Amino acid sequence: MDIIPLIDRIGEAPTGALFGLLTGLVFGVAAQRSRFCLRAATVEFARRQMGPSVAVWLLTFSTALVWVQGATLLGLFRPEDARMMAVTGSWSGAIFGGLMFGVGMVLARGCSGRLLVLAATGNLRSVVSGLIFAVVAQMSLHGWLSPVRTEIAQLWTTPGGANVNLLTLLHLPRGSGLAIGLALAVLALVISRRNRIGPGRLVFASGVGFSVALGWVLTFTLAQSAFEPVTVSSATFTGPSANTLMFFLTEHPVLEFDVGLVPGVVLGAFAASWLKGEFRFQGFENEANMRRAFTGAAFMGFGGMLAGGCAIGAGVTGGSIFVGTAWLALFFMWVGAMATDRLIDQRATPAGLPA
Repeated sequence: MDIIPLIDRIGEAPTGALFGLLTGLVFGVAAQRSRFCLRAATVEFARRQMGPSVAVWLLTFSTALVWVQGATLLGLFRPEDARMMAVTGSWSGAIFGGLMFGVGMVLARGCSGRLLVLAATGNLRSVVSGLIFAVVAQMSLHGWLSPVRTEIAQLWTTPGGANVNLLTLLHLPRGSGLAIGLALAVLALVISRRNRIGPGRLVFASGVGFSVALGWVLTFTLAQSAFEPVTVSSATFTGPSANTLMFFLTEHPVLEFDVGLVPGVVLGAFAASWLKGEFRFQGFENEANMRRAFTGAAFMGFGGMLAGGCAIGAGVTGGSIFVGTAWLALFFMWVGAMATDRLIDQRATPAGLPA
């Protein structure tokens, strides 16, 4: 794909922001229509249900694997060029950050990506929680919480100045990542059929996974064509939320993929909800729910930055290229979320209904 004419016309940084906007639009529409949510999937699983949320999450995850690994085999993308693969990873950050993020997304009733989508559909609870998430993420990156994050992250790191590629570590043959993705997709479709999920929702669930591949390919292509260094990345919402917040607060904002991604998700989710007649304003039910949501958002802000990504960034985007710390963080997100549901929500809802 020749993007040099586009770069010559609008510049490298605006091109990156435009690619982020495009990726965000696809993600926002697909996530809103499929009701993709890791928190809902973990709650179902914790209550011994292989329900529709589990099916949608697994289909999204497997689709991301298939698209990304397929793009790798076709030479459209190189996982080793991705920033999260090329820098030192933190096993300790993945464990503690994953646990905190899992706890936080159950308390806030949605992961950071889900809060962003809900905010675009008129959910004022998600708007405020999302702002708290972004502020705490920025504090964890460059503010008062940064020394604590750094201290925990440095407890146990990956060797050699780079992260671990699980496919390479396990000496799996070329194409094994694609095979794993296809196998998980079959499992997701089996669970979907048992839950009688319609084809439309399945298509949009796959669209969330496709947006991850789209982001990888677009930023990789830009990195190959640009004169200045470009970070190869894709959909994630911890760092981008913090960066987008600072973009609107600083005197000399810098355009980049992250800054286009978040507005793209908002626009896509808003358009999808408006066209389907699902946009409506919602607020907090009571003071207790407000305290719970704020606490969960703060946990996600620090935990996501510590883990190297959120439920999307580590759980799907990092997982799609088999980053070792991303898979570990995803595992502990599930552990933290399931434990929180069991200890808090299931006691409050003994009938086992989703909170």
